[in-house]
Amino acid sequence: MTCYEELKARGLIAQVTNEEEISKMIDEGKAVFYIGFDPTADSLHVGHFMALCLMKRLQMAGNRPIALIGGGTGYIGDPSGRTDMRNMMTPETIQHNCDCFKKQMERFIEFGEGKAQMVNNADWLLKLNYIDLLRDVGACFSVNNMLRAKCYEQRMEKGLSFLEFNYMIMQSYDFYYLFQNYGCNMQFGGDDQWSNMLGGTELIRRKLGKDAHAMTITLLLNSEGKKMGKTAKGAVWLDPNKTSPYEFYQYWRNVGDGDVLKCLRMLTFLPIEQIDEMDKWEGSQLNTAKEILAFELTKLVHGEEEAQKAQEAAKALFVGGGDMSNVPSTALTEADLTDGSIGILDLMVRCKLAPSKKEARRLVEQGGVTVNDEKVADVNTAYTAQQLSDGLMVRKGKKVFHKVSL
Repeated sequence: MTCYEELKARGLIAQVTNEEEISKMIDEGKAVFYIGFDPTADSLHVGHFMALCLMKRLQMAGNRPIALIGGGTGYIGDPSGRTDMRNMMTPETIQHNCDCFKKQMERFIEFGEGKAQMVNNADWLLKLNYIDLLRDVGACFSVNNMLRAKCYEQRMEKGLSFLEFNYMIMQSYDFYYLFQNYGCNMQFGGDDQWSNMLGGTELIRRKLGKDAHAMTITLLLNSEGKKMGKTAKGAVWLDPNKTSPYEFYQYWRNVGDGDVLKCLRMLTFLPIEQIDEMDKWEGSQLNTAKEILAFELTKLVHGEEEAQKAQEAAKALFVGGGDMSNVPSTALTEADLTDGSIGILDLMVRCKLAPSKKEARRLVEQGGVTVNDEKVADVNTAYTAQQLSDGLMVRKGKKVFHKVSL
């Protein structure tokens, strides 16, 4: 099976502009491709996971990835899939986020001479002269076509700012610039980016002629991948300080039965034949598949040692016999106590089991909090220094556990 055939077999390809030529370039290791990442936070999350895995797969086949950090477009904000305008970020925040991204990406792809590159579109976008851009690039775009683009649909009713309207031109210019200056001949992106990406391919052809080889591909799961990255109350981050390896493991351990094989195909590097065999699994075997998924992805992001610890902690909590020392924990100090005790709402916030006391109150009132196997019925429940010294096991819902000590 060729590299491109495997990408299709794993369900990673949705649309392409020229499948015959694209597959040939990828299989021969001649693709110099870019995927863009907007620096809207100081950590990537699992919504970016598929793109990172794709970059790794293609690099393993001899192709060269370009990780494009949107330090310039980050000043504007992509309207795709959004109903409101993004907050403006300072240059310092954008640079900090870019630095954090590279550290995390290095777990997936190898940077260096002749290998992967990281570039920041602020390096060229911030130098553009407005009049020159209008004459040189703006003339290549039809406003009528832009307004029909899917990426603007959700914003039209609520109001699309002229600032955001320019995002398609900026993203298209990125491909044009990378094509000319970095030899980039291919771009990948999510299905919600298709219009923006086609704009880049068309710009290259309009400016450089029909023979310019600029290829466009969209990924099947990117819009789903963004949903993957969101829990009810926030994102599942790749940064262990934001989402612990255990929490990361549990996130994947708890995927739906209908998604586990899809995730194994798209996100792990297990042989496709091995995953196809799992298609026959059912009942309790699906739990085994979820454990394999959780272990493989935790190992990929946090290393094998952390994956082993997370797996042991899960066994200790849900099966018995595992290592309880790896269960997520918080050690309080006397300074966390008021008159020698701490209330359940403050405890939940302190342990990051709830983002606020309001949310903690809602969880308690709905019967979703248990301490040492006893459901907490009163939002005014408090725990003394002695109880904390003995240790508490707090459970949120059915599957989120946290040890608390003093």
